[in-house]
Amino acid sequence: MDFKHYIREIPDFPKPGISYKDITPLFLQPQIVNLCVEAICDNIQNKDHIHKVVGIESRGFLLSTLIAQKLNAGVVLVRKPGKLPYKTYKKSYKLEYGEDAIEMHVDAIQKGENVIIHDDVLATGGTAKAANELVEHCGGNVLQNNFLIELEALKGRKLLPTTDIFSLMTY
Repeated sequence: MDFKHYIREIPDFPKPGISYKDITPLFLQPQIVNLCVEAICDNIQNKDHIHKVVGIESRGFLLSTLIAQKLNAGVVLVRKPGKLPYKTYKKSYKLEYGEDAIEMHVDAIQKGENVIIHDDVLATGGTAKAANELVEHCGGNVLQNNFLIELEALKGRKLLPTTDIFSLMTY
C-alpha cells in the first residue's frame, strides 16, 4: 500500500525551503492507521521478544502506543526536558544550529529488556541517536528503530549504524 497518499506536503513550512510532511491526514482514517501499525509490526524481527516500545515526543507517541499494544509490550515516553514528572536521565544532542535534549524516566527500562524505538520522522538522526543512548544507558537492548517517514537526503541513518532501521515511507 502507498501510504504517501495520506501525507500532506506543506511547502515552506516551518520556514522557506522546507517541504513539511504532515501526517495528520493519515490519522483521520482508522483503517489506514491500522494498516500502518500492521506494516510496521510485520517488519519487526523477534517481535515475541520485545519488552518495551519507546515513543519519541510528540508525534512518535501516536503509533508507539498502538505498536506496543500489538506486540504486548510496555510503552516508554521520551520527552523534552521538564515534561516528565519523575526522576529522569537526560541526553543532549546537536541540531543544525544549536542543541536540544530529551529525557526518559530512570525506571522506564530495565537491564536486559529488548526495545523498539519509534518516531514519526527520521531526519538528521540526532533525536533517535539520543533515544538509543538513553535506552543503552539503562541497560536495554535496542533491536530496531522504526519511523513512519524517512527523509533520505538528510542521512539520519548514519547516526544509527548499529541497529536495524525500518521506515514505512521514504522521501
